[in-house]
Amino acid sequence: MSSILLTCRNKESAHKHYVAALRAGGWTGSVELLAPGDPVPSLVGCSGLLLLGGADIHPRHWDPQEPIHPTVELDEGRDALELPLAREAWERGIPILGICRGVQLLNVALGGSLHQDIPSCFGVDPCLHQRGTPDHPELAHAVAVEPDSALAGLVGCTHLEVNSRHHQAVRRIAPGLKAVAWHPDTHDGEGPLVEAVEAVEAGRFAIGVQWHPENLVGLSSEAGRAALRLFRSFVERAATG
Repeated sequence: MSSILLTCRNKESAHKHYVAALRAGGWTGSVELLAPGDPVPSLVGCSGLLLLGGADIHPRHWDPQEPIHPTVELDEGRDALELPLAREAWERGIPILGICRGVQLLNVALGGSLHQDIPSCFGVDPCLHQRGTPDHPELAHAVAVEPDSALAGLVGCTHLEVNSRHHQAVRRIAPGLKAVAWHPDTHDGEGPLVEAVEAVEAGRFAIGVQWHPENLVGLSSEAGRAALRLFRSFVERAATG
């Protein structure tokens, strides 16, 4: 068993929430936390890549002409670190799980784009998708999961209550990915807000979710059980390759 690589800005927070969720999911191997400025390890033998939540991705990575929205808070250090890692992990077939910023990063890395600000693009209350904290998660809204998707099989349901702390979202889906979950009550002219993506290729583990399952794994509700099943599935795939 090799290691799971986590990309982050704050290693203490990442260990508290994301590493704990991996352990709850059954991972007994090593975990490597990687932040901007750290030496970038080889992905040869890496068991899995976990792309964490955090600040916003610069729009130049999908459109050099798109201006930065006034609400955007960039983390260009993480962009520079994570975009190449995500592409290499994809090329190597390494299992990938993206959470919040992580799903956005995976989509952009593979050629997709983002909505820079949900309230501006969808005309909704900012609080709808930004509620709770890592230590005190709130179930903000439901998502509808595609019944035939790998994600539905992993979490065990097609209707899921989730927490929500984001203001950006997937827009154009990258080649190689497909949308598999949506917030049905948030629409723009292009359709409902995308809440999860997964690999088109059957058998490839590359899943990104817009909510924060790492904060839900300890709950005794269905939301907690679904979050734990997602981490268990990622761990099992990382352990077996």
